[in-house]
Amino acid sequence: MSNHLTVAAVQFEMREVDGFDAFAAQTRGLLDRTDGAELVVLPELFTAALFTAKPGWQGDPAGELGRIADYTDDYGALFQDLASTRGQVIVAGSHLVRAPDGDGVHNTAFVFFPDGTVVRHIKTHIFPAESGWGTTEGSVLAPFRVGSVTVGVSICYETEIPEVATVLTRKGADLIVSPSYTFTEAGFWRVRHCAQARAIENQVYMVHCPTTGDPGAPLSPGRGRSSVLGPCDAGFAPDGVLAEAAPDTEDIITARLDLDLLHENRRTGAATTHSDRRRRAPLYRHYAGELLAGA
Repeated sequence: MSNHLTVAAVQFEMREVDGFDAFAAQTRGLLDRTDGAELVVLPELFTAALFTAKPGWQGDPAGELGRIADYTDDYGALFQDLASTRGQVIVAGSHLVRAPDGDGVHNTAFVFFPDGTVVRHIKTHIFPAESGWGTTEGSVLAPFRVGSVTVGVSICYETEIPEVATVLTRKGADLIVSPSYTFTEAGFWRVRHCAQARAIENQVYMVHCPTTGDPGAPLSPGRGRSSVLGPCDAGFAPDGVLAEAAPDTEDIITARLDLDLLHENRRTGAATTHSDRRRRAPLYRHYAGELLAGA
């Protein structure tokens, strides 16, 4: 029997909202366009739109973005309900959450399952601009399962750090999802090119899902174009692009991933990078051991 997973990327457009209910209505409307997808991915910090719910927000400094953590309970309740009622696993982008010790915030990806299970991934490598929001880094890379598929999360800048995908793949990932929020066209292409490189060098599927929209300063505009990527090899699109959204606007893309094809490609593809990166040279064994010890 063929082994497939249908994934959808929700390219969310930030807009000024007058409260959480307006944000939730926009989100529900977008999820209604993902029928048939077993796994849904939203962008990094798409909840930044909630910054605009405070009257006079335009005069507030960007350093106050951490206040969106006030909506964490509402955000969690919304997506627990959506995952349950829709029967989908939802990677609800990422959201700023107050650190347990009260020192700053964590850029946290939440994964909501229909049975009520919630998995969290704290971004392990923050983009330099994030430090101005009081963001601190996590230290754990732990894939999760969606049916028979092992999925890892690599938030935006993490995708530019090759070791993150290496560790996730060594831990069994077939698919890596990359919610992102990039402020410039150059920033988008950095993550997009790196996502394609990670797909090739690890022989995994990648879902790159950026935030778009420009409510105005002090929020940075979101630039990007969601894509579902695979290895550039026989059986896949020659350029590795399996699906692609319209740029810099709200959009939904869906792709059906063939896991049997991926696993066969790892064994017999023209470029068997998945196994070749595991060759038992002493230097690589030492290097890989250090990576996994710190994961």
